[in-house]
Amino acid sequence: MNRSLRSASLALALISTLCLLGSAIEGASEVPAHVAANELPVDLDRGAAGLARCLAELRTRASILMVTAHPDDEDGGLLAYQTRGLGARGVLLTLNRGEGGQNAMTNDFYDALGVIRTQELLAADRYYGVDQYWTSVIDYGFSKTREEALEKWGYDRVLGEVVRVVRMTRPLVITSVFAGAATDGHGNHQVAGQMAQEAFVAAGDPNRFPEQIREGLRPWSPLKVYNRVPFFEPTKEGIYDYATDKYVPVRFFDYVNKKWIDHTPEANVSVPEGKQDPAAGLTFLQMGRQGLGQQKTQNGGVTIPPPAPRMAPYHRYGARVPVGAQENSLYDGIDVSLAGIASLAGGNAPFLRDGLAQLSSSLDRIATDYRPDAPSAIAPILAETLSRTRALIEKVHASDLSDAGKNDVIYELRIKERQLEDALTLSLQLFLDASVAPAKEPTGAAAIFGGPPTTFTVAIPGMSFGVKERVLNSGTKPIRVEALQLSATDGKEWTIHSNGSPGAVLASDKEVELKFDVKAPADAALTRPYFSRPNQEQPYYTLDDPRYENLSTAPYPLVATARIQYQGADIAIRKYVMVRTRMDGIGIEANPLLVGPPISVEVSPAAGAVPLSEKSFAFSCTLRSNVKGAANGVLRLSLPEGWTSTPAECPYSMQHDGETQTVTFQVAPHDIRPKGYTIKAVAEYAGKKYEVGYRMVGYPGVRS
Repeated sequence: MNRSLRSASLALALISTLCLLGSAIEGASEVPAHVAANELPVDLDRGAAGLARCLAELRTRASILMVTAHPDDEDGGLLAYQTRGLGARGVLLTLNRGEGGQNAMTNDFYDALGVIRTQELLAADRYYGVDQYWTSVIDYGFSKTREEALEKWGYDRVLGEVVRVVRMTRPLVITSVFAGAATDGHGNHQVAGQMAQEAFVAAGDPNRFPEQIREGLRPWSPLKVYNRVPFFEPTKEGIYDYATDKYVPVRFFDYVNKKWIDHTPEANVSVPEGKQDPAAGLTFLQMGRQGLGQQKTQNGGVTIPPPAPRMAPYHRYGARVPVGAQENSLYDGIDVSLAGIASLAGGNAPFLRDGLAQLSSSLDRIATDYRPDAPSAIAPILAETLSRTRALIEKVHASDLSDAGKNDVIYELRIKERQLEDALTLSLQLFLDASVAPAKEPTGAAAIFGGPPTTFTVAIPGMSFGVKERVLNSGTKPIRVEALQLSATDGKEWTIHSNGSPGAVLASDKEVELKFDVKAPADAALTRPYFSRPNQEQPYYTLDDPRYENLSTAPYPLVATARIQYQGADIAIRKYVMVRTRMDGIGIEANPLLVGPPISVEVSPAAGAVPLSEKSFAFSCTLRSNVKGAANGVLRLSLPEGWTSTPAECPYSMQHDGETQTVTFQVAPHDIRPKGYTIKAVAEYAGKKYEVGYRMVGYPGVRS
């Protein structure tokens, strides 16, 4: 669910201004980035297919960052091949949220559409297997030139944010679908291609964007950069630029080496997107199209193509390792084995080389011993390898390596630690569920056949409710549940108490459940975007909470954690607390819990122009209740001095959660002049005043 919280006010002026929407989904500095906001992963990440991917990830340090302009620009087949075929760590950086696109699904546009497209791309990312990042710039509409896009966005703003994501995620390879030339068409596309190449050069230079170094990031120099070979072939008239509907000279600028290329860049490597993944039974292009199919606002849904050979050609613009003109892989010339982590140490470290060799040997053995029909068989050696990885991290901490070397090595080892936890969780076949407790637990046939019971969807500050956290051991190995925990992400003083302690051995096919009594504080943070803009003319967002810069959204309110101990290795499984609702045609949907105001107040229109001769004008206020029961109060207007409204106030009464009520006011202005005026709608409830509101956007099948 995404919504924008905004002041319920009407701005009156001779020009119009708009209130804008943002999004609120997963990702926060306090919450591990891999906390899944989805109730269940996609099929590709469950069971044998999911564990096969985990085991592939463990044996490589390959990593790739793809830079695109809008949601749906990405080469999903390449990303799926990298992450699911090669086990590479994948990152997708999308410059904007697609606010200027079309919408085949709803009537939402501009920033509201950006909210929906954010959710769609996050759903697509689950198929691509990547982590998602953004810059703050906005899709202001169809742009014909690169120069226009940079003029609106600001060169330093865009490049700085791309460099920041490179330094945050430390990829070995950067790539883009676009070449930074007229063949890309849309000016936003051209900027994405340019930034991929320029960030390759700038991210490793501590003199570029030094404020990022001061905030704790480190320079990072990727080893190679590629852009996809343009789709349009040269003709005798030149190359077609669909943005201007003209043919342009065959010229491409190499932003890495600062030179012009007077021919179409040649393919240095071709990626086999048409290859099939045996564990999933799908080609990587098919997986990519599954992801693209989640982005229905732009395409209404896509067809999954039949299996067929498919190669995606990419041109190499820069490399910091020796490599030939023709390559077999994006990683030719790069040591992507675990042993390659030692190259980051910046000094002689025999203990590190030996430790990495032991880890590599153990992981090879795990891959050899793994049987899809007996995943628990590799759990003991996974646990042992996890403990060894943690011991090696401590040795690096205590070593005399340089601070820079320690930082880079530990970054890579922490990734392996997380991947080992994920693999061990899958091999043990553990399942964590955390959800708001229903008002009434189902019994009898309803409990057996009715599915999970529905719950409320929006909590309010000061509200008390229950949360159930459950761990199921569906594997063959006994495990020990050390603790089930619940924590808030907003830093406020939530009251959270459990009715017991689960600390016990959990045998095969057994489960343990713990109930928490939760009370949200009166100042609980509302689930709202961390970015906004004052008007539709500003072509970038302002960061209201810089802690979440470049992330998809701020975190959801509550995170559940199950701490598991197995053969000396501790693992933590985390999940956001979910709510469940029934949607016709879909069934029971699970979405993260939100926190909203008890009474939401919206005005319509949100802005307007009034003739100086106007004696009165009307507008409406819509109230929405999130109170679990009856909500009674009074709605009033806060008016400029001397203005009046009819009625002067309006009592309201709503009987249940989710009920809405609309009131129309007739406003009589006094001594109106050619300037801006603000009217606020204020709802009183339970002795407090509420002046913010939100509206829902989305459609069935995508989080609204």
